[in-house]
Amino acid sequence: MSKLKVVTEKSLTSNSRIVGLLAQLEKINTEATESDTARYVTSKILHLTQSQEKTRKEMTAKGSTGMEVLLSTLENTKDLQTMLNILCILLELVSAGGGRRASFLVARGGSQILLQLLVNASKESPPHEELMIHVHSVLAKIGPKDKKFGVKARITGALNITLSLVKQHLPNFRLVLPCLQLLRVYSANSVNSVSLGKNGVVELLFKIIGPFSKKNSGLMKVALDTLAALLKSKTNARRAVERGYVQVLLTIYVDWHRHDNRHRNMLVRKGILQSLKSVTNIKLGRKAFIDANGMKILYNTSQECLAVRTLDPLVNTSSLIMRKCFPKNRLPLPTIKSSFNFQLPVVPVTGPVAQLYNLPPEVDDVVDESDDNDDIDLEAENEMENEDDLDQNFKNDDIETDINKLKPQQVPGRTIEELKMYEHLFPELIDDFQDYDLISKEPKPLVFEGKVCGPIVVPTAGEEASGNPKKKGAVMKEKVSSKGEEGDKKSALMDVTKENAKDNDRTLLQQLRDPNRTTSSHSLNNDIVKALDRITLQNIPSQTALCSTAIVKKDYSLPLSVLTCTKACPHVVNCGNALFEGRTVHLGKLCCTGVETEDDEDTESSSSVEQPSVEVPDVPTLHDPDLYIEIVKDTKSVPEYTEVAYPDYFGHTPPPFKEPILERPYGVQRTKIAQDIERLIHQSDIIDQVVYDLDNPNYIIPEEGDILKFNSKFESGNLRKVIQIRKNEYDLILNSDINSNHYHQWFYFEVSGMRPGVAYRFNIINCEKSNSQFNYGMQPLMYSVREALNARPWWMRVGSDICYYKNHFSRSSVAAGGQKGKSYYTMTFTVTFPHKDDVCYFAYHYPYTYSTLQMHLQKLESAHNPQQIYFRRDVLCETLSGNSCPLLTITAMPESNCYEHICQFRNRPYVFLSARVHPGETNASWVMKGTLEYLMSNNPTAQSLRESYIFKIVPMLNPDGVINGNHRCSLSGEDLNRQWQSPNPDLHPTIYHAKGLLQYLAAVKRLPLVYCDYHGHSRKKNVFMYGCSIKETVWHTNDSASSCDVVEDMGYRTLPKILSHIAPAFCMSSCSFVVEKSKESTARVVVWREIGVQRSYTMESTLCGCDHGKYKGLQIGTRELEEMGAKFCVGLMRLKRLTSPLEYNQPSSLLDFENDLIESSCKVTSPTTYVLDEDEPRFLEEVDYSAESNDELDIELAENVGDYEPSAQEEILSDSELPRTYLH
Repeated sequence: MSKLKVVTEKSLTSNSRIVGLLAQLEKINTEATESDTARYVTSKILHLTQSQEKTRKEMTAKGSTGMEVLLSTLENTKDLQTMLNILCILLELVSAGGGRRASFLVARGGSQILLQLLVNASKESPPHEELMIHVHSVLAKIGPKDKKFGVKARITGALNITLSLVKQHLPNFRLVLPCLQLLRVYSANSVNSVSLGKNGVVELLFKIIGPFSKKNSGLMKVALDTLAALLKSKTNARRAVERGYVQVLLTIYVDWHRHDNRHRNMLVRKGILQSLKSVTNIKLGRKAFIDANGMKILYNTSQECLAVRTLDPLVNTSSLIMRKCFPKNRLPLPTIKSSFNFQLPVVPVTGPVAQLYNLPPEVDDVVDESDDNDDIDLEAENEMENEDDLDQNFKNDDIETDINKLKPQQVPGRTIEELKMYEHLFPELIDDFQDYDLISKEPKPLVFEGKVCGPIVVPTAGEEASGNPKKKGAVMKEKVSSKGEEGDKKSALMDVTKENAKDNDRTLLQQLRDPNRTTSSHSLNNDIVKALDRITLQNIPSQTALCSTAIVKKDYSLPLSVLTCTKACPHVVNCGNALFEGRTVHLGKLCCTGVETEDDEDTESSSSVEQPSVEVPDVPTLHDPDLYIEIVKDTKSVPEYTEVAYPDYFGHTPPPFKEPILERPYGVQRTKIAQDIERLIHQSDIIDQVVYDLDNPNYIIPEEGDILKFNSKFESGNLRKVIQIRKNEYDLILNSDINSNHYHQWFYFEVSGMRPGVAYRFNIINCEKSNSQFNYGMQPLMYSVREALNARPWWMRVGSDICYYKNHFSRSSVAAGGQKGKSYYTMTFTVTFPHKDDVCYFAYHYPYTYSTLQMHLQKLESAHNPQQIYFRRDVLCETLSGNSCPLLTITAMPESNCYEHICQFRNRPYVFLSARVHPGETNASWVMKGTLEYLMSNNPTAQSLRESYIFKIVPMLNPDGVINGNHRCSLSGEDLNRQWQSPNPDLHPTIYHAKGLLQYLAAVKRLPLVYCDYHGHSRKKNVFMYGCSIKETVWHTNDSASSCDVVEDMGYRTLPKILSHIAPAFCMSSCSFVVEKSKESTARVVVWREIGVQRSYTMESTLCGCDHGKYKGLQIGTRELEEMGAKFCVGLMRLKRLTSPLEYNQPSSLLDFENDLIESSCKVTSPTTYVLDEDEPRFLEEVDYSAESNDELDIELAENVGDYEPSAQEEILSDSELPRTYLH
């Protein structure tokens, strides 16, 4: 206790002492006491400040007047020593306290007082050196914290004073050093920078900067930092180029690089690179850099630095400079417009499509010659003085601030008479069911019309508690011997001679039956795989038989469950289809559907793979290859495809193993960029041979053995051109959306002719988005035909050394519709194929074609129990190319045709669902598939759900875009999710009529309880929702008064909150309920504002994976996506119970459940705006992971430079790490 008392008393004494000294100094100011006293008091304060951190804290604490007293004394005193003492105190305070104390000093007028002191001191001849050193030192510390410092310095005349000091005292390094530090701060203001340049400061700095020297490296570093700041002005940069300083900087850099063997002067070398980085912001600078052989110099020096990890800042900065200076080229295409042409029935008067039609044919061949940085030097002397008064805080001007516009206002849009055209699509509202047999409600066994074939993916949503006992789907395990009863065999023809057919069949049969076989490169006959290279639609007889018939007990009265495994299947099945001409072919069974073999021998991949058995809802097997072929024949595409991709024909089942988010190797991006730069430096090593070209239909595919073969001429395919760059490296160019000249993201193509064990690099070189989840662990997908024949028919995440970065290809701003971001981006990945002469397919995400949807719908319709499920499949409308847009109605049949049951049936609330408005977001279709399967299942909860709601579903809003491999648009060349406000019936028929359905429901007073549009998200992880809220939107504008005045039902948050509890992939913290101006014409906002549906959502599913919950660290697959669709249904069931508690006789404890979910301090995430008009929020990114060239970003180095690699925690910014705001 005694020690504690002593410490406390000492602390009090110290604090009392500084307070007393400050009070004494204040008294001296007011009484004009002798200067000796002020000198003594300030020296005591300086001693305490230098020796005690507590004193420094006391002087800058909130409510302290110490800073005001010091500044007042400094302003009024004439005593030189007192001035020096106070300047030393201020320097001590700001040096030890970082930015907060500097800001504290600025807030009390320190900048103006110190600048005036500098001007006054300069009037003495000669000026006092010590005073000048201290004044400049303090100003250099506090200047960056004063937004108007540049203007103040210019008005007071401090710029010229500092510059004169440097010119007159150049050999005096002690004085010049703080002067240069302050010149750097001055240069942050563009007008000051230009003014200093005109007065010769650039030339002056090159008198200080020179070759390697062990002396004065600190001064050299400051001079280089100042030069880098000055050269950000285009005027100064041009002056430096004209005087040949680019060559000088390169020469100096090479000299320092050669002599700095111990790397003690890395900051000097970095300073030289920063100056080069600034000067190459202009076109003249880049040309001078190229002419001075700068690319080769920086490439060689950076390669020599790779061995030393602490030199990474030099490598990274060199990489940025070389990327920027790499000469801009246009894409090697005849036009950046789509290869496919579709003549619109009506050409829009305005908008991007109208601009595209009016462009001269040569405009997209022009490379934009403007500087990368569009910022213009404000060199006029009459520049606005408040230029520095910029709001540093993020402000989103896209947020709607007009409450009157935010308030939902039901707009009929079309008259009742016009809306009557939709009556026939709502027979459930008028049907009396007198002609229906409604006697039994027992589920009818699902009967298949034919044989089960192909894989099935099932949703894994659990059952909701209900009054009926749960029916658990038992996993069916039928033991079958390898010599079991064979199914009916039908022949398939192939392009080989019939003499070899028998032997080849026997060989393949033996290989597939052999339990000890391996999947070596010679395990299958090469001719067979080559024959599978093309599945065409030509010469297919109408009596095409079903294929993939398993040798199993022929009892299809119950649905088969899925038992996924990786064991070799000894069952031989026949593909009775005239797809292959020439002979009979036996294909290995595609998956162990409903079968467990007696063979205990695992394949090479099964030893480490968990083999789960999945509880299956009562749904039919939805994939039927032959039905798929029949449907494809009726699908209309612009290129008139005649081929079918193997994965679409045989289907996909999710792999029985987890696929973690890929950990990014250190330095992979700069390695890839260095290889790109080598193309310019070592041009003779580049092959530059076109190996695939959609624009040239007469192009002959090279037959050389080592060249890969490519194809994308099938439904949903997208690959336009392939150029071989090196022996095992290929540049790939994607096709634009039809009637557009951009939107390159979705890809789906075939590769063959590979050699096993060879690392092939693929570069997709015309991506447009400024960043991608490929930088954060996402992998592309690959489907191997050989693996499918070995009973592994699934899409797999593959690829290593994956990264996404800005490249040297560009398009003119005119061709880009005036958009920013004129450069293209490269997505690069490396793949090693395991099999020789395989046929593999690559895709951006799990493909789901229009024909697949039609096949699934037909299978659902044929297998459902009409006594239990009310299912209608109507055609909403025809698309521009003549494809039908399906509309589904799903609910439960009424118990009987008595009046009460019919009334209950008709009065069920509607739920309206839609998906796939953006073709490239295939995950939306997989989620929709999970929803449909769940709704059509015999699960008791599904039956309760059908009894609770009538579902109106448009599962694919953009069939034409999906069919033709578009990423974003329909054939009109427009984003259909931006047409909901005023859809054109001729150009946007699916949107026009989908909106018409909703308007009809509003007109007959049957507003849907929920509207949800399924989407995919390319920049965020997890599954989440965007909704609409006036209160949260107003709150985001920081107008708290307006926000408090808004009264709003918080029910819009209920469903997302429910999903966050029951769906493992769903993340509530990623949800946003802000309404933005750029989203006013989206489905979500229009249905909320015009139709009046409060619970109007966009549900976004990640293309990458999850960073929270059960699936944290895993890439998302079709199993998880379908599960999300099923869980959405379960969430609707819970929503029903919350909104209608009396109907379900819930316990009173559940009545408050919704209130528990909706708290007054709900989290609100950042808004959803993205510059390219997409449903995506801004994406935070680490410097090393940025896809940009970071021209405008200076990376400040600490004095103790260490490893520059970001930590694992810093590398991937999860949504949970983003700043959170709270709604009060």
